[in-house]
Amino acid sequence: MRMTRSLPAAGLLLLVLADASQAAMPADPTPALAWGLPFAGMLLSIAVFPILAPRVWHRRMGWISGFWIMALLLPITVASGATAAARVVWHAELHEHLPFVLLLLALFTTGGGILVRGGPAGTPRGNVFMLALGTALAGVMGTTGASMVLIHPLLRANAHRARKRHLVIFFIMLVANIGGSTTPLGDPPLYIGFLQGVPFLWPLRNLLGPMVLASAILLAIFFILDRHLAAREPPPPKPERFRLRGKFNILLIGVVILAVLLQGLWDPPEILLLGETIGIDSLSAMAVFVAVTLISIGFTPRAVRQGNDFTWAPIQEVAVLFAAIFITIGPVMAMLDAGLHGPLAAVLGLTMRADRQFSPVAIFWLTGLLAAFLDNAPTYLVFFHLAGGDPVALTGVLNPVLRAISAGAIFFGALTYIGNAPNMMVRSIASHRGVRMPGFFTYLALSAIVLLPVFGLISLVYIR
Repeated sequence: MRMTRSLPAAGLLLLVLADASQAAMPADPTPALAWGLPFAGMLLSIAVFPILAPRVWHRRMGWISGFWIMALLLPITVASGATAAARVVWHAELHEHLPFVLLLLALFTTGGGILVRGGPAGTPRGNVFMLALGTALAGVMGTTGASMVLIHPLLRANAHRARKRHLVIFFIMLVANIGGSTTPLGDPPLYIGFLQGVPFLWPLRNLLGPMVLASAILLAIFFILDRHLAAREPPPPKPERFRLRGKFNILLIGVVILAVLLQGLWDPPEILLLGETIGIDSLSAMAVFVAVTLISIGFTPRAVRQGNDFTWAPIQEVAVLFAAIFITIGPVMAMLDAGLHGPLAAVLGLTMRADRQFSPVAIFWLTGLLAAFLDNAPTYLVFFHLAGGDPVALTGVLNPVLRAISAGAIFFGALTYIGNAPNMMVRSIASHRGVRMPGFFTYLALSAIVLLPVFGLISLVYIR
């Protein structure tokens, strides 16, 4: 009955988009605002369905995602033909979804093949140590790699506790986001900046201070909260002797990191693949990710993955949801790409001061808030080009602007589950291990209460 009642709304949506197609198609540089409705609908589905209809969501997630994809593709087909619609899908898959998912798959598989036994006990001090370690590692092995390696031992060390979701929330904030701000290997926005010509050490020189300040405050808040909650829990069991199994997966993670890094150093020619041009470096990296995944699956003992309660469900969920996100986000990113001459000019104009110069504080907050609900990598790229796109100028006279863009894109990723890819994966892993994670809006409210004052302090101290 719910599906039947939703049909009029679906038909209305398609009519609105079909009408908008007469004025502007997604292929145009400035599509009409109505083309953003499927993306908005997808985000609302992620936010609302797990709360109002959790069983329907988990069983029909693919169908719901497919509906929003078709809500975009059908009007394109009507207005421009099936070839244009197929081009939209293929472009999103080849340039965004496949590289994204295959990288996550490789890190998810290798991270799940490393079994850590022993180590710090599930005490407030031990948990702070684990979070601090993960935050530091995220800048070296990426937020996804650090998250996949450390989320399992953290939850295992705290298996004796009834209340564990605060562990996961702070883990998302620190390890899955803020920790990745010191190198281009840490988070996709910085990697894109590296590809655009930003020096490799620029993030370390410019974002280390904000990262340390944010991490220190969050770790202090976490310790106070965790000590309060631990007082109501049974004491942790005596920790086991430290043991590490699946060590060769650490080498495989190194191979993945090297493949990512080489994409920024190798500039081979592009080839035409089913109508889309793509660099050989990108195809080679995807091939490496697939090879690493297969090697990890083939050579990791089953007992190691069983010890991590490993399941493919988290990566399947991320792959399905982000397929819909990357396809439907195209028109929204085109509106942002149009800059001060597009339909979102009023929003982007907030980054300008009265003298028509960029305001680093305004850029920090606007980049961050958009990155929290859009993919943070393309959001970074939009503002990078909005500020001129010249790496020499942006690391010179406009250095405060680039610092604001970078910090906003990375730090605000922790504000929602969809702000950065590891967020959703960590949430899914925790849920499969029995942790009752908050819904989309509850997480947003909790993270905003904790993070926004911290970001306010960072903007006062470092964003000028």
